[in-house]
Amino acid sequence: MSLIPNRGPGLQIESVEIGDATDCYVIAEIGHNHQGDLEQAKTLFTEAQRCGAQAVKIQKRDNRSLYTAEFFNKPYDNENSFGPTYGAHREALEFGRDEYLELKRHAAELGIAFFATAFDFASTDFLVDLDMPAYKIASGDLTNTPLLRYVAQTGRPVIFSTGAGTLDDVRRAYDTVSEINPQVAILQCTAGYPAEWEELDLRVIDTYRQLFPDTVVGFSGHDNGIAMAVAAYVLGARIVEKHFTLNRAAKGTDHRFSLEPQGLRKMVRDLQRTQTALGDGTKTMYPSEVEPARKMGKKLVAARDLPAGHTLSNGDIALKSPGDGLPPYELERVVGRMLRHPVQVDTALTFEHLEELLPTEIVGVSGAGAMRQLGD
Repeated sequence: MSLIPNRGPGLQIESVEIGDATDCYVIAEIGHNHQGDLEQAKTLFTEAQRCGAQAVKIQKRDNRSLYTAEFFNKPYDNENSFGPTYGAHREALEFGRDEYLELKRHAAELGIAFFATAFDFASTDFLVDLDMPAYKIASGDLTNTPLLRYVAQTGRPVIFSTGAGTLDDVRRAYDTVSEINPQVAILQCTAGYPAEWEELDLRVIDTYRQLFPDTVVGFSGHDNGIAMAVAAYVLGARIVEKHFTLNRAAKGTDHRFSLEPQGLRKMVRDLQRTQTALGDGTKTMYPSEVEPARKMGKKLVAARDLPAGHTLSNGDIALKSPGDGLPPYELERVVGRMLRHPVQVDTALTFEHLEELLPTEIVGVSGAGAMRQLGD
């Protein structure tokens, strides 16, 4: 890993700055886990805010224009279906203007950012009319440069996922957005639902940071769990998007790999702890370490009763706790010197106990002789 340091804030969503020195920006991806129910969506917003997420996100599709007639009218008969055809299923999960306005009002009351994924031009226009603070582009549109360009022209931050894409696809998408709008973020993502552990490729986060050094990089996780978000943050991800639900057993395809409130709360907690725990790279001895260091450390003591005038050898010295005297690295400066006073066993040796060395003796104090095994 080669984390590029001190790049500073690179993206701002509403009043929140996102960059290397900030907490991780956590997006609770609700998607269609609200099941087309406005009150359930509001409850999800409330729970996400209570868990510490900075943003909630849903998805906007203009289904009639998004799908071919054949695909729209294709029978969709399964346990997760909300309609007899795929189009009817999608329409049952879609919110209109009134619902979006109510969700926007509710998010403002909670103090949490609210935006959506735009899947098409009409949906982009719909979201622009609602003055969304940011826009998400799903992995499926990574190669959709016309849509990327259209969304970039909103002037608001654009976050795009990179699942099922090549590095060339990512470069093309980044170039398309950034030449219009510098407020862009790239999320490493694996478009598996759920994604297997060996397919997460978290080191790609570092690859993106190297290739796009002025851009915020993040992680959109479809994995089951919370630990990979922390790993992603350590690798340099400053946005983490995780699917969110009230019940992983609920009807719908996304619930099974989504986090419930307890999981989201723990993930946010662990990300905040990680940001604090990483520190600034300076090795520091803290006051909390002083007593443990004294208790566990070692000092030089007399291994037995020794008379005045005795010349100390390795066998005369033991290393014992607590470490409140001469540390073991001073052994070379003690061996070969004469005691001024008698000392008893376990007496902590100090330089006041020792006669000063003559200049001719100093040469012989250090080196292999003083480093021999204690007790020789």
